[in-house]
Amino acid sequence: MRALLIGGTGTISLPITRKLIAQGWQVTLLNRGNKNDLVPGAEIICCDMNDAAAAEAALRGRSFDVVAQFIAYHPDQVARDIQLFTGKTRQYIFISSASAYIKPTRNPVITESTPLSNPYWLYSRNKIACEQLLCEERDRKVFPMTIVRPSHTYGPGTLPLSVHGHKGSWQIIRRVLDRKPVLIPGDGTSLWTVTWSDDFADAFIGLMGNDHAIGESVHITSDEALTWNQIHRLLAEALDRPFLPCYVPSTLLAQAGAYDFTGSMLGDKAVCALFDNSKIKRLVPGFTAKTRFDQGLRMSLEVIFNSPERQQPDPDFDRFCDRVAAIMQDAEAQIARL
Repeated sequence: MRALLIGGTGTISLPITRKLIAQGWQVTLLNRGNKNDLVPGAEIICCDMNDAAAAEAALRGRSFDVVAQFIAYHPDQVARDIQLFTGKTRQYIFISSASAYIKPTRNPVITESTPLSNPYWLYSRNKIACEQLLCEERDRKVFPMTIVRPSHTYGPGTLPLSVHGHKGSWQIIRRVLDRKPVLIPGDGTSLWTVTWSDDFADAFIGLMGNDHAIGESVHITSDEALTWNQIHRLLAEALDRPFLPCYVPSTLLAQAGAYDFTGSMLGDKAVCALFDNSKIKRLVPGFTAKTRFDQGLRMSLEVIFNSPERQQPDPDFDRFCDRVAAIMQDAEAQIARL
């Protein structure tokens, strides 16, 4: 089987690439070549996919059993792909996002038929527009698409934390190590679903070349739900430090001028996200996410502590956290005096 992965070296896609190669797929990656040393055994096409002429020239005369698009975020990019791959692939898989689901939902458990709407986050609205375009092409021209909606997927060297700065999770780890409070939206009791990237890869590969997945939309997540308190408490325990939360209303975080938390908070992390995975289990018999968060957390921390490049200080975010923590402590003291 021949697969073209557009991207192929990110948190979600790298385990997929490696597992496909191990399973004997002929794997071609099309990307800008920044991390292709991580995937020996793959054919590499170094190209900026957003340069439509260059991409067309690089792929001229080629066809694939599956094309998986990991780095399309705007309907114009999907329209380009439809034109480029019509008649040249048996299946086109678009990576959307579970943040496209309306939140909060009327039903506490999200299914694939949950309405798509996110007034807070342009990223999610663009993903919805991409999906709508693909569905139109499916119905109008029988374009062989499959839509996959990941939720909060993490892997070695990444952590699914609630509030972080522009440089990732290291500064939060540093704050825990230094016994400083960490910011948590609301009161930390919202349930959240996190998925280990290797588990996601198993389900995703099960959809590739799967005739039953053509024309379908499906999310892939773990069945494990944790509160933000549990996620951060487990991090503190793994680092052998006390759990020191600083609770902040999501509406206040969304007003922070230094960081754009509006979409990620109000449009996603501020509310519970529980998923019904019966559809992916029906399409990929035997699939289940096997990695508990405490296990994935420790594996990820091991990679972080052995990778100096992942330990980027973020003094601006650290100062931001200190200021917010001081404001919340002062507010609590004033309320206590009422």
